[in-house]
Amino acid sequence: MSEEQKRLLEAQLWNIANELRGKMDADEFRDYILGFIFFKYLSEKQYIFANKLLETEDVKDYALVTDPEDLDAIRTESLSALGYFLHPNELFSAIAAKGNNATENEDNFILEHLESVLNGIEQSTMGTESEDDFNKLFEDLDLGSTKLGRTVEARNTLIAKVLSHLDKIDFELENLESDVLGDAYEYLIGQFASGAGKKAGEFYTPQEVSKILAKIVTTGKKRLKSVYDPTCGSGSLLLRVAKEVDEIGDFYGQELNRTTYNLARMNMILHGVHYSRFDIRQEDTLAEPQHSEKRFEAIVANPPFSAKWKGADNPLNNNDERFSQYGKLAPKTKADFAFVQHMIHQLAENGTMACVLPHGVLFRGAAEATIRKYIIEKQNYLDAVIGLPPNIFYGTSIPTCILVLSKCRVHSEDILFIDASNECEKEGNKNKLTPDNIKRIIDTYRKRETIDKFSYVAPMDEVIENEYNLNIPRYVDTFEEEKPIDLDAVAKQLQEVAQKNKSIDATIAEFCKELNISNPF
Repeated sequence: MSEEQKRLLEAQLWNIANELRGKMDADEFRDYILGFIFFKYLSEKQYIFANKLLETEDVKDYALVTDPEDLDAIRTESLSALGYFLHPNELFSAIAAKGNNATENEDNFILEHLESVLNGIEQSTMGTESEDDFNKLFEDLDLGSTKLGRTVEARNTLIAKVLSHLDKIDFELENLESDVLGDAYEYLIGQFASGAGKKAGEFYTPQEVSKILAKIVTTGKKRLKSVYDPTCGSGSLLLRVAKEVDEIGDFYGQELNRTTYNLARMNMILHGVHYSRFDIRQEDTLAEPQHSEKRFEAIVANPPFSAKWKGADNPLNNNDERFSQYGKLAPKTKADFAFVQHMIHQLAENGTMACVLPHGVLFRGAAEATIRKYIIEKQNYLDAVIGLPPNIFYGTSIPTCILVLSKCRVHSEDILFIDASNECEKEGNKNKLTPDNIKRIIDTYRKRETIDKFSYVAPMDEVIENEYNLNIPRYVDTFEEEKPIDLDAVAKQLQEVAQKNKSIDATIAEFCKELNISNPF
């Protein structure tokens, strides 16, 4: 599919999304449209898979299969391969057709059937390996919400119209070389983030930032055993890492928000990640880590900036092996370093982690200074500090930075500083990193070079001399000298202006005399 066709598909999906919008907030109609797209995806995967099983049978079209034994056989195979099962009359196309084709003998009411089908997908997985991955996936699709319409009939009409529009779109799921639906899904998530304001930070990292993080943690690698995001949002960052290597063994993530957790699981499945290869959990990462026994080769994260956490209020944290060795706990009102400590604990000995944080982590004092010093002096894990432009994240305009840490540092005697604060272009009311900006940042990181007014390889002695303060301007001098001012030329210009003013004053005086009025000057 060409780029032009992709853009057309994205536009079609966005137009369909706006059919649902009405008076709903962006994050509300997001849940409906992404849920319906996901249902269509599951349905088409079921249809394609079943038809392959039917190639040697008399009835080769799964939509027409009625034999109980055939359906049982397809169900068994589907649960193993896909992780779920849909009957022929539960397929997306069947429901869409009924919703838009009322007859004398049958009405077009589909809401109850649709709700039953969505619940049935989850129920089909009960007792199987995929049960946790499909549990309550569709709980945010409230088909009885008055935001879809004041009456049942109005809600039915709207949903039927949306399903009909979606049914006409070919997602090319049989094209193994294409990820049309995955790309379109990411586009929609980004569009919803741009309209969700502050809430967007809960589930979405701009793709340009995701690319930088992904390229950093995959430097020098073609395969990864595992990748982990402790604040995974919609899962887009994990999936971005997958685009930078040939193969990833397993994906791990944790997300506090229930709705976003559902979105992450949908996103994984929809991008073709088999249910057995991802483990996304819902819980507070700092209070209830769900993968504490595992160590990961790559970790990427965009934690909530300066979030509150229980920290010192919980005595158990002083003995928690994630935090106890540092001598201090992160402040209760700023959990940034708590997330860093958690990720260091989960990082494999051959692993690299890259996370986005507010600039304050680079220079704030008290407990954070103690933790920062320990990471640099005792552990020697900090590999690079990259300053990003302001106003590139949804929900906040503050400048941010990327910390890169590794337990297998090659350059253990220095730390690389990159000031990319001006590496952006204006796009609407936001700043955006261009492909050239991204390339310059990554090339500089990988070559580890000092570039005037952009990057600096700081010897460890210099960092110690600065008392472990990592504020980027201490290391990268971006000061631009002003051009010398020719005072003689300025004086001449002032004389010329004064002379012109005298001429104007004289002209005004003449006009006043002719009009027989007093001269204001």
